[in-house]
Amino acid sequence: MRHGKKSNHLGRKTAHRKAMLANMACSLIEHKRINTTVAKAKALKVFVEPLVTKSKEDTTHNRRIVFSKLRSKEAVSELFREVAPKVGDRPGGYTRVIKLGSRLGDAAEMALVELVDFNETYNVGEKPKKKKSTRRAGKKKADAETTAQPKEASAKETKKESPKAEEPKAEEKKDDKKEE
Repeated sequence: MRHGKKSNHLGRKTAHRKAMLANMACSLIEHKRINTTVAKAKALKVFVEPLVTKSKEDTTHNRRIVFSKLRSKEAVSELFREVAPKVGDRPGGYTRVIKLGSRLGDAAEMALVELVDFNETYNVGEKPKKKKSTRRAGKKKADAETTAQPKEASAKETKKESPKAEEPKAEEKKDDKKEE
């Protein structure tokens, strides 16, 4: 009977299984995605997610716990340095298992295991959006006119002070009367 046995033994002895999962976890942390069988992918997900949760809080104790499972300094340092800050606000579900179909040689079901926050395809909405450029030619001219208006206004004020500035206005009034 199989009562109460949660983990998949994957047809291996305990030491072999732990070593295999540690190696797969190190590869996943280093490359951010790996291809494997569906059974190994599901076992890896159960193995890696608690380690990523531990890495959110960077303490010596957590580093030692993670190192005892992974047995790789490089993987531990990358997990705490790169992966943990990116998944800091996520409450869980750090990995994604995508089924790929069957393997050609032995028809084993294959899957892609990846860290969720490191996939650019699914995280399109989180990228900073580029500012749309327009082809409107009038915008630059309008900006130039607004900057030029204060200069023209100051020139008009100086004309008003001189007696010659009032004469063109009188001429304009005469022209308006003639047009009517």
